[in-house]
Amino acid sequence: MTVQRRPATEAEARALASATRLRILRLCLDRALTNKEIAERLGAHPATTLHHVRTLVATGFLAPEQARRGARGAREIPYRATRKSWTLDVHDSGVSGGGQAMLDAFLQEIRLIPLDEAGRGMSRLGLRLTSEEYAELRQRLSDLLDEFAARPPSPDGIPYSLFVSIHRDVGRE
Repeated sequence: MTVQRRPATEAEARALASATRLRILRLCLDRALTNKEIAERLGAHPATTLHHVRTLVATGFLAPEQARRGARGAREIPYRATRKSWTLDVHDSGVSGGGQAMLDAFLQEIRLIPLDEAGRGMSRLGLRLTSEEYAELRQRLSDLLDEFAARPPSPDGIPYSLFVSIHRDVGRE
């Protein structure tokens, strides 16, 4: 089951070319969070976080939910990720930095996990593939990720993240 991805607009690609914004999307995936809650989880200043939240809302990656009253009676708006990023192809957008942002977001998130726990889910594999075998591997991985992304979240499930990278092994060339 391959998801048909449309090309990202320049604004969408720029919005996703930030590790902070990618982390915000991940934080708001399961439940809506206010700007203050997002800033606390990121260890960031709320004004900086608000800039990123506004960019994500403007490009449709975050959706505001019903405003609520905070502890001191202030109006707060919670935001939830729309999962729109999974439906886009940002690679041909002409905007650079997306790959670096994804790697940076992964490294920031993985540092939050005890190394012995994080290491249990890691694998490395060196391969030597023809261009056809490489295309087959990419397609099969893409189909598997699309299948799991299409599943409804398990309410009692544990949140997991997956980072996959297929890259040339220039050290072995």
